[in-house]
Amino acid sequence: MKVIQILKHQNICLQITAGNEKVMQIPYFHSMEILHVSAECYPVAKVGGLGDVVGALPKYQQKLGHIAKVVMPMHRTHFLYENSFEVVHKGTIRIAGKAIDYTIIKEKTNRLGFDLYMVDIWGLLDRERVYGYDDDIYRYVSFQVAVVDWLSHWQHRPSVVHVHDHHSALIPFIMQHCFQYNFLSEIKTVLTIHNAQYQGWMRWDQAVFLPPWDTYKWGLLDWNHSINSLGAGIKCANKVNTVSHGYLEEIRYHANGLENLFEYERGKCFGILNGIDTEIWDPETDNYLEYHFNPSNYIENKLKNKKILCDRFNLDIEKPLIIFIGRMVGEKAADLLPQAISDCIRYMEGRMNFLVLGSGSSFVESQLEEMKSRYFGFYNSLIGYNEELSHIMYAGADFLLMPSRVEPCGLNQMYALRYGTIPIVRRTGGLRDTVTDYGEPNGFGVCFNDTSVGDISHAVYRALLLYEDKVKMKNIIPQIMQIDHSWESSSQIYINLYNA
Repeated sequence: MKVIQILKHQNICLQITAGNEKVMQIPYFHSMEILHVSAECYPVAKVGGLGDVVGALPKYQQKLGHIAKVVMPMHRTHFLYENSFEVVHKGTIRIAGKAIDYTIIKEKTNRLGFDLYMVDIWGLLDRERVYGYDDDIYRYVSFQVAVVDWLSHWQHRPSVVHVHDHHSALIPFIMQHCFQYNFLSEIKTVLTIHNAQYQGWMRWDQAVFLPPWDTYKWGLLDWNHSINSLGAGIKCANKVNTVSHGYLEEIRYHANGLENLFEYERGKCFGILNGIDTEIWDPETDNYLEYHFNPSNYIENKLKNKKILCDRFNLDIEKPLIIFIGRMVGEKAADLLPQAISDCIRYMEGRMNFLVLGSGSSFVESQLEEMKSRYFGFYNSLIGYNEELSHIMYAGADFLLMPSRVEPCGLNQMYALRYGTIPIVRRTGGLRDTVTDYGEPNGFGVCFNDTSVGDISHAVYRALLLYEDKVKMKNIIPQIMQIDHSWESSSQIYINLYNA
């Protein structure tokens, strides 16, 4: 009788043999435990795309059979008060010689599809806003030290600690070079850069915020004579990734001072395109929509969603509706919106409507608000954050405008595509990776090269011509609704990165 042997083959597959004869080969599965550390996580607290990613990626890693967890600050948001939590750990850390107590709480019901932990430090992390305080550096260093201290009390070790942006990028350094915690250095670390423009700069006299560390390693913290949290993460993490392939190439030339570091560390840097949570962003099931649709029946109900918007904001349903959703900051080129919209309405004789949703620069906000009376019936805006309205806008609009100066990945254009709304985008970062101009083979979007009022206006004119070509529109809309930007493939790529 032949003896069946099962051999592990390079941690990739199981090779089942009978003597010298190979009987079959099956995938070898190794379940991992991943701890994500982030300042944001939708729907707990969200400022931008970081929150969307951290709210979705762990859920899809769970679906692949891994154990994914998220730990974040205990921001005082509605989610905190509307859900049940339990205390799982209490500890004390020392920051600049001062003892600070912290508490780790855990959401009880696994509502998000993964374990959610939150760090509470009285007077530091118990605030409503995620960012924007004068002591943000102190707050987020304290958060990171508390996370590592909590991790040091685990009875086991996770497979990977996955940190996101500069708010958690010091963690690999703390785990490797702070004397109290360097026994954790065996744990793999991965840093995802969602936006390299923000780097968590610290003065060298603020080095006392860190636990006692090996001062021979000061160069790992230093960049241009200050402590650079993101730079330290790039140097110390085992692997680094950006949230699109295009952005990985761009930051070698435009990284707010870190260009040489990215070039030096390029061997461990990868580009992984973000996905979208297709359970939340689905026009067939979206809880925010009164009228649902899919690629085969979109015409009637997409128009009904457009009517809801036009009735609410006094716009003409017969004209193409162009929307902007996002932060009103320089990176998004929001400062150009007032002039670009004005020019389009004046010089194209009001042949389109604009609707803007977002907040940010008070100067831009005031300009956009002032325009409401001047261009009544052609333009409207709502200043602020409104998740429900954003879903209806994606569902009812004809075009989404994204003239970004910097767009590491961009999720809005992916949401728009899924809802049959054609993106008008500047070719940069993830926008370049995900949108092909309709003038190119198999193209479906409107693309332009420079962030300027003139380029934006010309792109809007091209969108107007596309809108008037009803045959082409009917071909493009069902095509874009079926483009797969789900997390299924991207989440597996992250698992491969962990194992690399």
